[in-house]
Amino acid sequence: MSLRPPSSLSPGRSGTLSALDYELAAEKANALARAGRSVEAALEALAEARSQASDIDGHLNDAADAVFALFIQRELCGMRDQADAIRRYAIPKDVVARLGVVRR
Repeated sequence: MSLRPPSSLSPGRSGTLSALDYELAAEKANALARAGRSVEAALEALAEARSQASDIDGHLNDAADAVFALFIQRELCGMRDQADAIRRYAIPKDVVARLGVVRR
């Protein structure tokens, strides 16, 4: 069984987007950009902590949370393969290993 959105929300026969489609696409792009900037900032903070040889556990957790949020946003935008994001942002393996971990 497939689920289709109402015809009022899908593009017209001419292939043009409605105003709502345009706004939704713009918001998805904005949210994806914000998530990407958050990952970049968290990874920079992690690299700084590593260079100072300080306690990196908190920075590692913050980076994993930011990457997890980015992956969720990418999936919402229809991008299912996360390997591209891992390469693009140069996400370290120890961050990827912590994705989805629930801390108490």
